[in-house]
Amino acid sequence: MKFQTGLFIAALGLALVIEGLPYFLAPEAVKRMMIRVLGVSPRVLRILGLASMTAGLLLVALSRLLA
Repeated sequence: MKFQTGLFIAALGLALVIEGLPYFLAPEAVKRMMIRVLGVSPRVLRILGLASMTAGLLLVALSRLLA
């Protein structure tokens, strides 16, 4: 399987657009959320990060199966 640089760059660009949307659409809400995150334990943040990465990997695998 050949690595597709264009597809990787497009996926990275889409991730940046999605990540940037809350900051553009609701900057005050993002600030409030960040303050709340400070009160969350590192263990919970790690679990949420792991769950997010797992969901992302499953979505990528699913997209590969459907392509």
